[in-house]
This record gives sequence, structure tokens and C-alpha cells, in this order.
Amino acid sequence: MIAPVTSTTTPTPRLMLLDTASLYFRAYFGVPESVRAPDGTPVNAVRGLLDFIARLVTDHRPTALVACMDEDWRPAWRVELIPSYKAHRVAEESAEGPDAEVVPDTLSPQVPVIERVLDAIGIVRSGARDYEADDVIGTLSTRATGPVDIVTGDRDLFQLVDDARGVRVLYPVKGMGSLTAFDGAALRARYGVDGPGYADMAVLRGDPSDGLPGVPGIGEKTATKLLDRHGDLAGILAALDDPVAAATGFTAAQRARLTEARPYLAVAPRVVRVARDVPLPPHDATLPRTARDPEGLAALDERWGLGGSLSRLLAVLAEPAAPDQPTEL
Repeated sequence: MIAPVTSTTTPTPRLMLLDTASLYFRAYFGVPESVRAPDGTPVNAVRGLLDFIARLVTDHRPTALVACMDEDWRPAWRVELIPSYKAHRVAEESAEGPDAEVVPDTLSPQVPVIERVLDAIGIVRSGARDYEADDVIGTLSTRATGPVDIVTGDRDLFQLVDDARGVRVLYPVKGMGSLTAFDGAALRARYGVDGPGYADMAVLRGDPSDGLPGVPGIGEKTATKLLDRHGDLAGILAALDDPVAAATGFTAAQRARLTEARPYLAVAPRVVRVARDVPLPPHDATLPRTARDPEGLAALDERWGLGGSLSRLLAVLAEPAAPDQPTEL
């Protein structure tokens, strides 16, 4: 468990960025489907996410919070570079279109409810056409002028860890009850790389869950050793092109595998690295003290039976540890 913030002094402004889809998927699988609205519709993902946000605000006292959304979970520009990107997650037939993501039947109807509830509370949602939530998080964390907590169950976002700028990742270990904080030291201790190095390692290692093939025969440990020896992916490729360095810096099998994978290595970094320049409109992400639309929220509460989950979050927000000045992003 990460120790909660207990300081009674005025806190340093801290932005929290939620990888929203990652978190509501975890809520869906972590909260029993027996949690239902008055009409019997499952709301386990809705209530689980609200409880999770309440706990995050209680324990970590962000002054601003953005629920980052997937406007496009499988952007065409990434698929053009690597056609297998997330291909296994595409539904064979769907009214949502050719690239609709496979989502459990009882989760899909909860996503619009989550969006309406967050809007009524006043928690900012941010997304952009042709970009994933990861890219929104990368852009907002780059824009931020103070410390940033990224909450995600997606290890790809470890690449954004930056001690100099105070950017860390809070990663759910099991369900939503326990989080591990990854700063630079924790990332190096676990993976042997820093934030940018994690993206290079992911390129080499690949990721079956995202349809990224990686370099055959180059797993996590080998990738880390190569990066430690050559600095980064560019250094590995430069050494591969140098006859002397290639002979001494790689085994014969590694040389062969990396050479064969050069077409993949030429495009994979753009797919794996999150965008940091997504065109997002400015918004005030300061945590609300009271609901933005209390009447609308009351109607949603009655319709969906949000009960204690909503009450707990509103109670936490009523006493935020936030500065008076709005947090513009």
C-alpha cells in the first residue's frame, strides 16, 4: 500500500491523471456483477470506479484531476505502421464499426453512465479524435508545471516516469485495493531502465496484449542488457551498423534477430511511445467542491442506484486539499 498524504499544510499542487478505461475495466472485474441498479442493470463498473476515485483523492490529495478517455482505442495511424496493433481485440461483427473493441456485454452499457456521472460531478474528461487515453496522459503530463500522478493498470505508461518533473505512476497491483508507486528508482529496481528506456525495452520485448511482435528471441532481460550496454534503441541500431561494435556487442543470434527485425524496429517506436502533443483544448481541472449539476446527478443517482459510492466521493470532494487558484491545463 502507498501511504496516504497526511500533511496539514497547504499542499503542493498535484495533478492526477486517470487512465479511465483501464480503471473501469478493473472495477468491472473487481466488483461483483450483483451490484445492480434498481431495475437490475449491473453498475459494478460505475460504482467501483467512483469508490476508486474517492480512495485516490483521500489517500493522495490531488489538487486537480482529469479522467483521460480513449476517443480512438486503435488509431489508424498506429495500425498503418503495425497492422497487428490490437487486432486481436477487434470484434468480428459490431454495429459500432469495423474496429469496435471487444468489451463484456454488461460493461458496454455502463461506460456512458460513467461519462454522464463524471460530467455531472464536475470531474473533467479529456480525449481527442485519433488518439488513445495514453496519448492524452502523455500530453497533459508534459504540459503540467507541478508533480503528476498517473493512475493506470497499463505498464506502457511507465515510459512517462520522470523524477526531474515529479511524474510517477500509481499502478494497481491486485484489483483496486493496493497501488505501487513507480518513480525512477522503483522503475530501475524492477526493470533496470528509466522512463524513456522502458519504451525502448517494450519495443524490443514486444507485447502480445497490444499485438506488438517485438524482436523474436529478445525478451525483457535481454532487452534490458542490450539497452544497458548501448544506451538506447538508437544506440543499439548504431552498434548493429558498426562492424566492430556489432561483433563485440551482440551474440551471433542477437545480430541475426535484430537485423531481421529492422523493418519492425523502424516503425515500432512511434507506435509504442505515447504522443505528447495531442491538440487538447484548455480546461480547468481543479477538483470540484460540489457537484457541477446537482439536479442531474440526483437523477442519475436515483436511476442507477449509485448509493454509498457516490455519497463517499462527494464527501471527499467537499473538503479538498486544493489551492484557491484554478489549475489550467
